[in-house]
Amino acid sequence: MKIEIGKNNSFLRKKSQSIRKIDEQILNLIKEMNDTMIKNNGLGLAACQIGKDIRIFVIHSDLSEKCIFINPEIIKMSKKTETMEEGCLSLPGEFLPTKRAKSLKIKALNENGKQFKLKAKDLLARTIQHEIDHLNGILICDNVK
Repeated sequence: MKIEIGKNNSFLRKKSQSIRKIDEQILNLIKEMNDTMIKNNGLGLAACQIGKDIRIFVIHSDLSEKCIFINPEIIKMSKKTETMEEGCLSLPGEFLPTKRAKSLKIKALNENGKQFKLKAKDLLARTIQHEIDHLNGILICDNVK
């Protein structure tokens, strides 16, 4: 799959739509997203990064046992933050200082439509926040002050 590129890409600037039904098409998309993320050495990939206007992201299995997040929602974030350089598959070659909460709690649906909650910290929390930003039309260049 082709990754959407560029700060001014209007598709990357849209807020993604909720998924109403997890069907075979969504399950195939999840597989393709995982393959694309791994092929491009990413930690995560949001559907909008491959031209799909839906609220789903995948993260690398090295980060968490929960790797598929459908209609995700952050329900709690720590006040403690950390600024680190982040890269993005949609902004190749750019690494920008980005401030993120150190930990969070998220709820989402898995590929079977079952809701789960997950507590995340450090790199996993950062990756989740990065992907949620994508679903909301926000890129790392928007977070640089």
